[in-house]
Amino acid sequence: MRVAVLGCGTVGTALVRILQDRSDALAVQSGARLEVAGIAVRDLALERAPGIPRGLLTTGAAELVADPSVDVVVELIGGTDPAERLVRNALELGKPVVTANKALLASPEGVALRSLAKKHGADLLYEAAVAGAIPLVRALRESLTGERIHRVMGIVNGTTNFILTKMGEQGADYADALAEAQALGFAERDPTADVEGFDAAAKAAILAGVAFGYDVASADVMREGITAIRAVDVEFADRLGYAVKLLAVVERTGDDALSVRVHPAMVPKSHPLAGVRGAFNAVFIEGEAAGELMLYGQGAGGLPTASAVVGDLIDAVRNRLAGTTAPSPDRQPARLLPESELRTQCYVSLQVTDRPGVLAAVAKVFGDNNVSIRSMEQEGYAGEAQLLFLTHLTSEGDMRSTLAALSDLDAVERIGGLMRIVGEPE
Repeated sequence: MRVAVLGCGTVGTALVRILQDRSDALAVQSGARLEVAGIAVRDLALERAPGIPRGLLTTGAAELVADPSVDVVVELIGGTDPAERLVRNALELGKPVVTANKALLASPEGVALRSLAKKHGADLLYEAAVAGAIPLVRALRESLTGERIHRVMGIVNGTTNFILTKMGEQGADYADALAEAQALGFAERDPTADVEGFDAAAKAAILAGVAFGYDVASADVMREGITAIRAVDVEFADRLGYAVKLLAVVERTGDDALSVRVHPAMVPKSHPLAGVRGAFNAVFIEGEAAGELMLYGQGAGGLPTASAVVGDLIDAVRNRLAGTTAPSPDRQPARLLPESELRTQCYVSLQVTDRPGVLAAVAKVFGDNNVSIRSMEQEGYAGEAQLLFLTHLTSEGDMRSTLAALSDLDAVERIGGLMRIVGEPE
């Protein structure tokens, strides 16, 4: 089986090395010897890692996909252009595609590609797009296919988990923790996709499809990042027995509507997700019959992600030899719960002017917007104060109205971290 590899970055390089180093074992596992037919790159002059055969490099990605001798296409370019066009071309030719491209899969074009794959009887496999080496998609698609899933909730971005771990365990502020993540290679020079939750939102959209059978695009996901979280927020959560995590949550609400969201959350330390440290990922699954399950492992990096790609590649080759495809149940348009109707307990921090009457004015805003305060703590210093609130169960709409009204108060200088509390009934 001849394999076209599109992209030779960190994951592409690791994949080629695995295919070279484990060729005999992979031939036994897949039923055919896997031969790299070509590696599409943007720049032939760029220096490559040792072991990458320069004779296989080409800038003709479209020609490589169309080559009649190519049996399987692995797309590791990222983004939607030209990835969408290349994947579409491969599927129209009936060639199975393995991809790690979460941005593409969570786009409207990704929805169309799944239908196209089914139409042409070709696999579109994407284990590596959600949680790196963790076999999450396969578990949901196969092992739990008969299970009625109630909720999938997890840490699916290693960069933000590394930052929040540093803030929680060492008291680091956000900027210092981010700088360390960048120095260690856990965060990009431009970390926006990670710290603003775009990466996790794309993964949440994919999980909505795999676990619940609904088509959801990343643009439909309620999304908040961690840039407003400060050391005082993490410290307060710790004192109350919580760890702070950026969570992707997909859950049934009411009559089979879905809530799909990404946001910072306070997780009770007794919950398994609270102990996931550093750049690791973990996903917690709650099913009707299976109960609670958690999958944990390395969610990013060249070798872990390439490992998931290899698993999909072997499945694609086996299916092609057998003249079949992986399970691909029909999906339906999602009926998403409006953000304003989501009900959670919340934490919010305010920086205010420390003068008489401020606390009463702030508390009145909460009450005027139907948000009940569960507890409050004040820390004052040099004419300023931090007010830290926990609420009872409240709607997202009422909480948003509260924050908007608070921002209009002269005494409120800054609205800091907003976090939901998960994993614990009120």
